Amino acid sequence: MEEQIRDFIRELEERKGLSEATLSSYRRDLEQFAAYLDEKQIVDPEQVTRAVLSLYFSMLKEQGKAPSTVTRASVSLRAFFKHLQRESVIRQDPFLYLESPKTRRKPPVPLSLSETMALLDMPDTSTLLGQRDKAMLELLYATGIRVSELICLDVEDVDVRLRFVRCGRGTSHERIVPFAASTGEWLEQYLGQARPALLQGQEETVLFPNRLGGRITRQGFWKTIKKYGQAAGIQAEITPHTLRTSFASHLLSGGADLRTVQELMGHADISSTQAYLNRTGTNIKAVYDKFHPRSAGARSESDG
Repeated sequence: MEEQIRDFIRELEERKGLSEATLSSYRRDLEQFAAYLDEKQIVDPEQVTRAVLSLYFSMLKEQGKAPSTVTRASVSLRAFFKHLQRESVIRQDPFLYLESPKTRRKPPVPLSLSETMALLDMPDTSTLLGQRDKAMLELLYATGIRVSELICLDVEDVDVRLRFVRCGRGTSHERIVPFAASTGEWLEQYLGQARPALLQGQEETVLFPNRLGGRITRQGFWKTIKKYGQAAGIQAEITPHTLRTSFASHLLSGGADLRTVQELMGHADISSTQAYLNRTGTNIKAVYDKFHPRSAGARSESDG
């Protein structure tokens, strides 16, 4: 199946919005499955049945693979076999009627407001990389965009004067998100000083270049934010989605409605946004008490 895997990865590469990390995950999942088929002496994709897939996922679980890993493998293989059916390599998709492995998603853990401010203050803005990192962190927290969207941004995607960023171009998550004036000031400083110096005359469109002028990788960003989290003395686990999670939770805590936060974050399903309510229940109740016509707080304000 090596040839079919190469064709599939090539097709994915032609789609906009897929990061190198995502492509690597697909490739790794498919190569591991191909190795499993070799062990079972299955050489033709047409020989892959629902039973073969079920045994494979059972083997992954028995090996102690995390539920999220099994689910990711299922997503990769499902997309691959749909591709094979489209290309008439197989007559029927073996995933038809096969239930996807379920995984329990952990509620996202946001930083507190004080932790967030400490994290944002960590970059040394007297240096070029510090200015870049400050602008990146400020933009992430101000907009809640995904890290994969951040590293794909070009200069033309940001309007500092009107204060908005266009992210996810060419994908189902494409949207325009506003940001605060203070974020615009950091971006303007970065664009005028640090970015030209980092590029050293190179004609690049990337908004946040690495030391060599190319795009920062997801792994590179993760190392950066983890470094600043440790420097700020933050005990909570820092992940690439830390500021996105904090953005959503702080908005909901302040009284933003769920639909607005869903639109800002680019969630296709509002249930994804609702997960952030698990961490903001007390504040949501306070907002309810303040604004609902039947609550005591709202009545006392109207009486005044």
